[in-house]
Amino acid sequence: MVVFSLQMTNNLFLKISTFIPAILLFFFGINLSAQEKQKVDIQSGYLEIRPEFPDAAIYTKDESGQVYIVHEGVEMWCDQAFVYLKSNFVKAYGDVRITQGDTVSMNSKYAEYNGNTQFAFASGDVVLTEPKTTLKTDTLYFDRIKQQAYYRTGGTVRDTASVLTSRSGRYFAESKKYQFLQNVKIVNPKYTVNSNQLDFYSESGAAYLYGPSTIVSETSTVYCERGYYDTRGDTGYFVKNSKVDYNNRTLYGDSIYFDRNKSFASATNNIRVLDTINKSVIRGHYAEVFREKDSVFITKRAVAITVRDGDSIYVHADTLQVTGKPDDRIVKGFYRARLFKPGKLGDDPTSGKCDSIYVNQKRGITKLLRNPVLWSGENQMIGDTIHILSDTITDKLDTLKVFNNAFLVQKDSLGFNQVKGESLIGLFTNNELDTVNINKNAQVIYYSRNDNDELVGINNTVSSSIQMYLEEQKITGIRFIKKATGKVYPPSMLPENARLLPGFQWRGEERLYSVEDLFKGKPAPVLPKIMGIPLPNDEGDFFEDIPEDDIQLPKESKLSPKDLQNRPNDPKPETMESEAKRDSIQQKKNDSIQTGN
Repeated sequence: MVVFSLQMTNNLFLKISTFIPAILLFFFGINLSAQEKQKVDIQSGYLEIRPEFPDAAIYTKDESGQVYIVHEGVEMWCDQAFVYLKSNFVKAYGDVRITQGDTVSMNSKYAEYNGNTQFAFASGDVVLTEPKTTLKTDTLYFDRIKQQAYYRTGGTVRDTASVLTSRSGRYFAESKKYQFLQNVKIVNPKYTVNSNQLDFYSESGAAYLYGPSTIVSETSTVYCERGYYDTRGDTGYFVKNSKVDYNNRTLYGDSIYFDRNKSFASATNNIRVLDTINKSVIRGHYAEVFREKDSVFITKRAVAITVRDGDSIYVHADTLQVTGKPDDRIVKGFYRARLFKPGKLGDDPTSGKCDSIYVNQKRGITKLLRNPVLWSGENQMIGDTIHILSDTITDKLDTLKVFNNAFLVQKDSLGFNQVKGESLIGLFTNNELDTVNINKNAQVIYYSRNDNDELVGINNTVSSSIQMYLEEQKITGIRFIKKATGKVYPPSMLPENARLLPGFQWRGEERLYSVEDLFKGKPAPVLPKIMGIPLPNDEGDFFEDIPEDDIQLPKESKLSPKDLQNRPNDPKPETMESEAKRDSIQQKKNDSIQTGN
């Protein structure tokens, strides 16, 4: 072995120094021609010429420390460097460290660089550091021409707020972007993210999720198949099959905005809010959920659907608000509110309209406020306020109360059966109105008919109270309490203008016969165009598709040509084609479930 001091080998340094910048440049993309390459300044170390390595010039650390090389603001340290002049190839051993100012730094136990292909490889506790992230992996490939780094044996990126892990990953130096593939996981003190593919921008902390992905915390779970999440600001935007689950309440929508700091989420277009405890769902085209306040705000064709006694009850208004803990939900509907309950086995439905509506599920009370009207079968009821009470144990309709200016109207072929008074109380059996009591200053006009449905006369009576009996929603009997005046008139003896009680209103054209009638007369909402999240550009494979025999690899390298080729099991980024294929497979599964195959 022959050893030369640095002072004695200046000429030799001049010959080999032009090959050293390559290992420095692979990080920084300095495209210099052979004539433009600058010489490096070696500050410390010994040059060794060893017979067993005839093609290598070897630099070894000296008493003052590691081999130390400076080149145009780039500094490199290592315990030993092998430079192969003929193949333009460098190998570095022992605590390898390469830095440029305060921007990028790489540490490893071993590194090699091919100056002809400008391709580098590092192994052994590899650490790539930039201002806000640190990447750790066992092996790292770097293509200086593409300005991309790549690992496929697992890696970890530590951010200022989170730790990201994946089986495979790429780093794009120019855009400061990491692309993580397969088994991607972000662990944050507040939440954990799992995804098939995640693009992470180190400068902003922005994470883009592709494919089935979840964000799980103690208070919520977000699912999406395309989404964005600000890992430092804790806000997100999710599209494609997105939902937010707040334990007992789940929010769905074409797009969802999420703010963890405010415990807030909003959804746009085709939204659903599912309440699993109260067996209810709210639909619309815009919703806001405030988790800590147990509050939901829905608009744009908002409709709340609750299952009671096996029946669905629909409540609609221009705006719906749901508040309260799971065991004490309150629904409030504001402006042009409507209520609908389908009938059973051909029975007429129950429906209502008012300006505002209030539903307390725990107390089993529904209030129709301001200009209300309610239809139970063929019976129309109006008043200043209407209350519908349900049995909180059986969920069946129990009692109907109409306060102030109560009016019950039922259409007859020759006119209208009418009962009015200060208040009305109706009783339900099996969800059908069967008894009605009209109290205080009660009046009636009733077309009495015999068993053959022939008109007997018109009853016009005033009483302190009137009780009516109904079967199949039709009046079958009337009982007067403290009758004052009145009688049954032959039709010819009661003029047309006396056949309507004061304050009579017929609002039959407003009656709802189907769920679709909840929106009758209301224009369809104008839905905003959803701002999508496009798939990332196809960057192609990291390794070029080159046959093994054509790969330029120095014989001194630790790598083999197979190491520089794509493998069949290497994970691939999501593309439009792969996404469409996955969606097609899922649709076939859904169709199979629905058909029972």
